[in-house]
Amino acid sequence: MSGPGPALRGYNAELQEGLAELRARREELSGRIREEEAERGRLQGRLWALTQRLARTSESLARNLAARGELDRTIAETEAAYGKGNPGRVCPGVRAPGPGGPR
Repeated sequence: MSGPGPALRGYNAELQEGLAELRARREELSGRIREEEAERGRLQGRLWALTQRLARTSESLARNLAARGELDRTIAETEAAYGKGNPGRVCPGVRAPGPGGPR
């Protein structure tokens, strides 16, 4: 009778093979994890830069919209004053040229 020795050695060999396969899969997965972590870091850097750029652009846009609104109000006020004023005057204090042109 050969006993349990050869059977145990066979199981032990299979177990070692299985462990080696699991370790290889683990190393492969670790490599992918390192690559994805590096990609994540690059993307976070780009996201930070784009967020800063978006903030600067939004601030500039707000200033430009406010300036345009102020110009729109000035134009509207000037047009309203021009329409209510003396038809012979272009602006208050300035006379339109006469029939012979400016003097």
